[in-house]
Amino acid sequence: MQSIQTLSSCIIPLLTRDVDTDQIIPARYLKVTDKNGLAEGLFYGWRYRSDGSSDPEFPLNKVAYQGCQILLAGDNFGCGSSREHAPWALLGWGIRAVISTSFADIFRNNSLKNGLLPVIVDGDAHQQLTRLTGGDVLVSATIDLAEQTLRLADGFQTGFPIDPFSKTCLLEGVDQLGYLLKYESRIAEYEMQYAAG
Repeated sequence: MQSIQTLSSCIIPLLTRDVDTDQIIPARYLKVTDKNGLAEGLFYGWRYRSDGSSDPEFPLNKVAYQGCQILLAGDNFGCGSSREHAPWALLGWGIRAVISTSFADIFRNNSLKNGLLPVIVDGDAHQQLTRLTGGDVLVSATIDLAEQTLRLADGFQTGFPIDPFSKTCLLEGVDQLGYLLKYESRIAEYEMQYAAG
């Protein structure tokens, strides 16, 4: 898992409310057993027309947003079924953080465990970001995970919550098992003492 310290990128606005995991990655992509190819299926129903051609109006298809790593989403992003493939697909496309006023709990937890940072902002901050990203000018942001802040070049800044364990794992670029393995020698020592009774 790639660590996140600070992330500076332009913001892709996708402000639809209640985007569910099936819209993020359709069920037909759940047959894969690894993460390869999931980026192709990301928002498939919105990115492609019925004839299979790309919809040039969908944000992720716009040339200006290629290489951007921060998605500004509407409220309740990631609702619906539990689907670890949803954060995998977002990461596969290149998105490292999603900003919203709220996330479905299962999606948020899956994201944190896989290296995708869900950034929860209040309604006022979200409205400000929505207004700024609504024009033709690219808006860039810097997310500082250690400081738990999101900053824009114009001086706008807001904080965001994250639990300490998830924050540590993301900063170090380890999942839960990786975190535990850092203490392998101490665990082995405890096991030896316990067995000795």
